[in-house]
Amino acid sequence: MKSSSHGRPLGKWRRRALWLALVTTVGAVTSYAALFRGPILPPEPLPATPIVDLHCHVAGVGAGNSGCFVSGRLLKSWKLGFYLRSFGVSRREMQESGDVLCGEKLSHSVATSRQVGRAVILAMDGAVDAEGRLDLARTEFYVPNEFVAALAARHTNLLFGASINPYRPDSLARLDWAATNGACLVKWLPSIQLIDPSDERLVPFYRRLKELHLPLLVHTGAEHSFTWSRDELGDPGRLRLPLSLGVTVIAAHAAWPGRHEGERDTDRLARLMTQYPDLYADISSLTQINKLGALREVLRRPEFRHRLVYGTDFPLINMPIVSPWFFPLDLKLSQMWRISRIRNPWDRDVALKQALGVPAEVFARAERLLH
Repeated sequence: MKSSSHGRPLGKWRRRALWLALVTTVGAVTSYAALFRGPILPPEPLPATPIVDLHCHVAGVGAGNSGCFVSGRLLKSWKLGFYLRSFGVSRREMQESGDVLCGEKLSHSVATSRQVGRAVILAMDGAVDAEGRLDLARTEFYVPNEFVAALAARHTNLLFGASINPYRPDSLARLDWAATNGACLVKWLPSIQLIDPSDERLVPFYRRLKELHLPLLVHTGAEHSFTWSRDELGDPGRLRLPLSLGVTVIAAHAAWPGRHEGERDTDRLARLMTQYPDLYADISSLTQINKLGALREVLRRPEFRHRLVYGTDFPLINMPIVSPWFFPLDLKLSQMWRISRIRNPWDRDVALKQALGVPAEVFARAERLLH
């Protein structure tokens, strides 16, 4: 009989290994069953009409006379290449074909989605100097309204999300131009654009927003996508001024994460929800690995009920930081496997959020808010 170097039969070691594997497997399955908590809310059928993604970015490096600008800091950062790859383009391809290539790729991806029919693509205004002129020295990323409006005019499944720094002396004229050219909302990223939403000087801008029935989509909470940020400007408490003037405000990412005055920003936003009926929050980025628990919280908190809007923060849903495999306690193994095999990023995102319990009304709300 063959034996090991210690003289024990190999068959005995095999039996022990098989027994250990069996015990380990049974233990893992038992533990999984004991810890499994199921979806956040009971999954609901999706709306019959195609879904609108309220929060989608488009990129540009200035190629093809697009007017886009990327700071030297961001150009040197690993983040830019990471973002471009998630759009399905390279910096070299954009230099050769122009920045419109990014919009074309994005439009094609939306067109192949079974669930999402249109996406709001967002311009990104820059920081301005004391005279209200674009300050490239303090601007990380600039995507002009004209560039985004032209993309939306060329592709019927893309909607124009404008971005206007209200400290520009001609901000009201720019706002009127955006509305005339089909803008469905205005987007701010205060911590990068250096906008204080609580500044009383912005009252005329807010009043014009209300007259034009344009929602204001505002980044809230901390910002980690750029090389620097002034996160105090992302405090949800600074949104009281536009809300008090009747502006419809959509707090991006439900203010997750971030802290101000010793409170979590999500708690500060929830308190505002009880006071202002025109305040909403989008669920973009809430399934990222660095925000685990965020979606569960906002879906379960009564303050956010009937106030959540579907958004993706594309292209982030096309990155490894979002995966159904991050939710082993909420989804069955078969669900995680099935969702992970969906190729279209929007269909994969919708399937993940539906399986986790995002209500049908959340998927349908953007259509109403954007008129």
